[in-house]
Amino acid sequence: MSTIAENIAKVGARIREAAQASQRNLTDIGLLAVSKTKPAAAIREAHAAGLRDFGENYLQEALEKQTELSDLPLIWHFIGPIQSNKTRPIAEHFDWVHSVDRLKIAQRLSEQRPAHLPPLNICLQVNVSAEDSKSGCSPEALPELAKAVAALPNLRLRGLMAIPEPTDDIAAQHAAFAHLRQLRDDLALDLDTLSMGMSHDLEAAIAEGATWVRIGTALFGARDYGQPTH
Repeated sequence: MSTIAENIAKVGARIREAAQASQRNLTDIGLLAVSKTKPAAAIREAHAAGLRDFGENYLQEALEKQTELSDLPLIWHFIGPIQSNKTRPIAEHFDWVHSVDRLKIAQRLSEQRPAHLPPLNICLQVNVSAEDSKSGCSPEALPELAKAVAALPNLRLRGLMAIPEPTDDIAAQHAAFAHLRQLRDDLALDLDTLSMGMSHDLEAAIAEGATWVRIGTALFGARDYGQPTH
């Protein structure tokens, strides 16, 4: 069975090869380890192998891990759907939020961000595949939302995030990621971030400009959904 360190090396090689193939600077592509449902020990192992950015979907689970791992200099990203009654702990305990899809949530995060912390890095989630089951604002609603969020204090709008409909069609992967890139560029807001690409499609995402690839399964193995996720 592969260790997490071995998996990180394999994913790192994939990212490096994809960057070379698309003539991109490797330092412009971040590896976000998606650690939802995985124990704190796995995060500790991944940190020992060189990772520092970790993405969590479930608030209570994430807060418990943050307490257990408070001795490590980790950067925490919230990447799951956000309920209004969960915004305060997210604003207080995370460095990035990738999944803002409506103004009410952004306003609450801005109001509840502690004054002693730097602005909270925000990505707006866009439903680029128009899936009923997916969170995310519509491409049509994005310009108005982005303009409003960019004006909020205590937040720093960094870019866009998407979870396109899974497909093995490489051309379709590229098309979805290119769509998100174009949406970002059309906003003309000097945004530097595209959070897109997962274990099965990171190559296409990097080719189309991803600055964060969100990798879980390829690093930690299949997820265990047997535990309560709060």
